[in-house]
Formats: sequence, structure tokens, C-alpha cells
Amino acid sequence: MKIAIVTLDGFNEIDSFVALSILARVKVEGWSVQITSPEKSVTSMNGVEIIAQQPLSFANEADVVLFGSGTRTREHIDNADLISQFSLDPTRQLIGAQCSGVLFLHRLDILPATATTDAKTRPLLAKTGCLIEDKPLIAQGNIVTSGGCLASQYLAGWVIARALGLEQALGILEYVAPCGQKSTFVKTAADIIKPQLNVPTQPALYC
Repeated sequence: MKIAIVTLDGFNEIDSFVALSILARVKVEGWSVQITSPEKSVTSMNGVEIIAQQPLSFANEADVVLFGSGTRTREHIDNADLISQFSLDPTRQLIGAQCSGVLFLHRLDILPATATTDAKTRPLLAKTGCLIEDKPLIAQGNIVTSGGCLASQYLAGWVIARALGLEQALGILEYVAPCGQKSTFVKTAADIIKPQLNVPTQPALYC
């Protein structure tokens, strides 16, 4: 399972790093989680510079592609050269987006008819005609959106659950949960993730 975490200049550290940390805890042969960027290095919204593990082309061959948010998302989605490098296929790939990352789905014409996002991105998403729900996680077929920075834990959990089952996902989330809150944390995660598994694609999937 190849997982590409698309990480661009101005990226939100929570989106990329939390998802990376949780997903990388899966110890299954062939499971690979990679920071994927168009440049050799990218700098976060708070000035953290990191080295990309894979070029952007890795996203096209990956089994899972996740788009995080960032302060430069609107600039990135208007970069025709950047967008032209993506050739994603929701029939064979799991594709997720968090907060403003959902705007990439719109630009790539794979935005679900129903989605979620953060409060700042909501007005922009509303202009697409997409139905916006106030939920941490919404899936339609192989496409999932998440809203709020800390929803990254549910997004990562959803990916693991789709690939390896809900029990495996909850086991990993329990490990990273705060001490003294593990049972309530896992119950909440289960309540959020389970209804979003194997959700059929709606007839009007894309906005």
C-alpha cells in the first residue's frame, strides 16, 4: 500500500505530520507512507522546512492520496502547471482531503456532492455547489473529506480501516490516544469512522 501525503509550501504541520505518524504505525509488508512534494524541500506555515520523500508524480501511482491544508492552498490550486501533474483515479485510489485541501478535489473535478471542511474554507466550498455538512469526516465511495486540523486522526484511521479493517485502525488510534482517555477516544473514533466505511458513491458524486 503506497500512501502519498501531498505536502506543499505553506502546509499545515498538523495535517501532514499527524497523518504521517499514525499511518506509519502500520507494520504490514509493502505499506509505505511518503511526504510527496513538487520540490526537493517545502516550508510549512510556521517556517518548518522539510525534505520531500517523493516527487509529486508518486501521487499518481499511489494507492492512497491525501491532500492537507495550508496558507497557500488557493495559490496552489490556481497553479496550472502544478495541477496538470496530477492524474488521479478515484476508481482505484483512496483520495482524502483535509480542510482547504478539499479545494484540490474541486480543481481536479473529483469533489464529492457532499463534503466537510474547516470554517475558513466553507464559504469557498459553498460556491462550488457542494453540500457541506458539519462533520469531522465524510466519505463517498473512495473519496473522503475531513474538517478541522485534528480531524487528521480520523482521516488516517479511515484509510487504515478501509485497507486493513476497523479493528486494526482502532488499535493504532488507541495507542496514540491520551492516557486516561483511551476508551472514550476509541469510542468516538469508532462512531466517526465506522459509518463512513464502504459508503456507496452517490449518483451525483461530483460538484
